[in-house]
Amino acid sequence: MQDVARSTSVPLDLVDVRTGMFGVHGSGDTSGFGGLVRTVAMPGPSERPYGSYFDEVVDILAEVLAEQGVEFDDAVEKVVVFRDELSLFVTREHLVAVARALRDDQDLRFELCLGVSGAHYPEDTGRELHCLYPLNSITHNRTVRLEVTAPDDDPHIPSLVEVYPANNWHERETYDFFGVIFDGHNALTRIEMPDDWVGHPQRKDYPLGGIEVEFKGATIPAPDNRRSYS
Repeated sequence: MQDVARSTSVPLDLVDVRTGMFGVHGSGDTSGFGGLVRTVAMPGPSERPYGSYFDEVVDILAEVLAEQGVEFDDAVEKVVVFRDELSLFVTREHLVAVARALRDDQDLRFELCLGVSGAHYPEDTGRELHCLYPLNSITHNRTVRLEVTAPDDDPHIPSLVEVYPANNWHERETYDFFGVIFDGHNALTRIEMPDDWVGHPQRKDYPLGGIEVEFKGATIPAPDNRRSYS
């Protein structure tokens, strides 16, 4: 099998640097952890050997893509093994090709996609929107995770409904809550929020709102009027 060499010199993807226990800004920190500094970073690419069945999956996928005229390094940005899970960070232009190869090749056979979920990292400049796809091979009892990114100002990712039809509703939910536009989806409409709702509630830049709540004679302000924590 083809051995796919991966660079080990790529730095970790810095997401954020947080201070204090709750990220309080502009007022006194009464937690006692005001000097705490935490770095939030995505795992970097893993070194060979990956262990378990991970090397085999990566090598076979590289061979299948090569047969289709697609270079592995063009389709997969990095391979990450973290907490005994294999993750392939795939470029959005090659998402459909990678998913179809993982599904159809007899030595891979990832027949089941457990949907798509979104994540929003406002500090991950140019890759703010992330979509995550857990795949399962019933034939070989294996799992792999695909992750794809898109910028806030171009939130387009190809739909996988033609490869995994059960993703239909999952893509609608991710569109509804995160604003990811899945190109090729046959009915990309909101699934939980009203059709005329403005914005996407699970994005980190979505404003908090709400109503005041009465509790045992006291009034609790709505979230957008409370003290701000991060």
